[in-house]
Amino acid sequence: MVTKENVLEALQPVLEPTLKRSLAALGLVRDMMIRESGVSLTVVLHPDSLGQASGVEEDIAKALSGLAGVQPHIRVRAMTERELAEAAGGRGSGSSASGAATAAPAQEAPVRGHGAGLEQHTILHPESGVEFIAIASGKGGVGKSTVTVNLAVALARKGKRVGLIDSDIYGFSVPDMMGIEERPEQVGDKIKPIERFGVKVISMGFFVEDNSPVVWRGPMLGKMLRNFFAEIDWGELDYLLLDLPPGTGDVALDVHQMIPQSKEIIVTTPHATAAFVAARAGAMAIKTNHEIIGVVENMSYFESKSTGEREYVFGRGGGGKLAETLGTELLAQFPLGAPDNHPAEPDFSPSVYKAESEIGREYLTLAQAVIDRCGK
Repeated sequence: MVTKENVLEALQPVLEPTLKRSLAALGLVRDMMIRESGVSLTVVLHPDSLGQASGVEEDIAKALSGLAGVQPHIRVRAMTERELAEAAGGRGSGSSASGAATAAPAQEAPVRGHGAGLEQHTILHPESGVEFIAIASGKGGVGKSTVTVNLAVALARKGKRVGLIDSDIYGFSVPDMMGIEERPEQVGDKIKPIERFGVKVISMGFFVEDNSPVVWRGPMLGKMLRNFFAEIDWGELDYLLLDLPPGTGDVALDVHQMIPQSKEIIVTTPHATAAFVAARAGAMAIKTNHEIIGVVENMSYFESKSTGEREYVFGRGGGGKLAETLGTELLAQFPLGAPDNHPAEPDFSPSVYKAESEIGREYLTLAQAVIDRCGK
């Protein structure tokens, strides 16, 4: 079977039109996924090159024509201002060609064991510039992970450098939701996160076989979470989202202790009981001096495709009442539904909405609201 390395090697001769350097060597080939139906990838171009995007796509298709069975599905986006500065400085685009993170500075040695000295690690240092956002809920089944995944992707679509930690170590679901099939690779003493839709992802799901259950006591959860900070090569990030387990258990407490500067979004359904339970997660954030930047109400209504009529399956008002209780804002209300994705698509994922879909645009609005509140 064709590998990512085969694809990147074949793309070495394809140049970025403005920079006149190899796309692969500059690290401008991202989000690569290889399936039986072909290969999908994102190409990042200099803004001045966007007018030549069709020619670049033709060059890529021609370069890959020699690889048996490879039918490319190519997406193109423009470089962000930071990527432009990095490319001008000769450092590439900030990501390797395989979509992995930029290596951490050599002087920042990885932290092992129980996470002692984590504050010395680049990503957790208050001056790292990373904005940590924990996504929490009072109970399971309210769509918290769906919100986390789509918010992360929307932030990346806004040009932000985004990481995502699937902190629900017992109930990990992010890899499956994002259509991630590969496993992270270890390079030196660091592990490269998987990059998908422009988001760098790490999850317990990468380290268990055949969807096996994780049977651990509380202290082991905290140790694994510390490893996600200390032993992953995150590179430079603007945002790191954490998909917390539901409730107010060990992992949520560890996050609040390890990242005192993190902010929080609370997810609920409009049902009164769900909002009542979610208030406990919000109260925990308040007691640990974490800023709640808003509430997201999921499954707010069901809209009939035939009539357009809305049915409020789980009642109404829960999100607004929760926001009022916590002294924050209701940031978004998303309907009950699922993305209109098809398994035959090269970049198929069960839970990520397309940018041009109605819900995809609503997530872009949510991402902008988060950016505005974080000032980043």
